[in-house]
Amino acid sequence: MNTLSYKTISANKSTREKTWVLVDADGQTLGRLASRVAILLRGKHKPSFTPHVDCGDNVIVINAEKIKLSGNKWDDKTYIRYTGYPGGQRSLTATELFAKDPARLVEKSIKGMLPKNKLGASLFRNLSVVVGTSHAHEAQQPKTINLNAIN
Repeated sequence: MNTLSYKTISANKSTREKTWVLVDADGQTLGRLASRVAILLRGKHKPSFTPHVDCGDNVIVINAEKIKLSGNKWDDKTYIRYTGYPGGQRSLTATELFAKDPARLVEKSIKGMLPKNKLGASLFRNLSVVVGTSHAHEAQQPKTINLNAIN
């Protein structure tokens, strides 16, 4: 029996294969979109997934202004932040955040599904969320992907 065939291969910076992926958010539900984009960013859809390595793809999300929220989430969902001063807790509803910048609403939901450490911060840098269809990464020739095919 050849024991070399049973070695677990761990991806590293030199062996990973990163591609550029384009995701259309038109008509997608926010949470389902965010979880599937987080899987793409993390690289969990690849057979060479390694938990401690950035082996995911670079993801471009277009049409961020066309996402959907179900139920009363537009009014009930709140985003809370703290200024650092006493009494400095501020909150925005999903409608108010969407009115300011629809891309930030999508970014916040995706970032919440990434690891809360240095790896998660570096994975978040591989994400680009754009309002509209034109983006600055045409030179990378991103491959359009169907989110419904990803579990």
